[in-house]
Amino acid sequence: MPTALPHLLLTGTPGVGKTTVLKKLAERIGAGALGGFYTEEIRERGERRGFRLVSFGGAGRVIAHVDFPKARQVGKYGVDVAALDETVEAALAPRPEVELYLVDEIGKMECLSERFVAAMRRLLDSGKPLVATIAQKGEGFIAEVKRRNDCELWTVTRANRDALPAQLFARLTGGAHG
Repeated sequence: MPTALPHLLLTGTPGVGKTTVLKKLAERIGAGALGGFYTEEIRERGERRGFRLVSFGGAGRVIAHVDFPKARQVGKYGVDVAALDETVEAALAPRPEVELYLVDEIGKMECLSERFVAAMRRLLDSGKPLVATIAQKGEGFIAEVKRRNDCELWTVTRANRDALPAQLFARLTGGAHG
């Protein structure tokens, strides 16, 4: 894959399908060439109770849950920054065989981890292509990433979410932005 491409950032309202777009893109590319992670909701009786980070290598850790201590929290979720640090270190480590990094997401919860922010800065400056979901609103590192000249912001909507994996794949493999 060409490395001169800008990094592609997917944003949109919560629940619009950003993670689904990223996972469908991963299916098109194949796990062997991927680095990074996606986020899964933990649901109990239909209610969202927490989040698990899953690396494209298959390892997963619960990083936030309503039952976790609230020493570090985002909304109603206590965040396990140590679990986040460990998962991020492995999932975002620079590896020569990785052709593309997928990151879900650059958000308030993940930005509680200084290791996440440092790993993302290294990744953004590495020349390796990156597709990441990013919070629609946010200051600090979230705003910093959106301001970068080498990042292109794509908004996910209910109207375009089904077509986006193919459009992103085409963009990454030399097609045009659709």
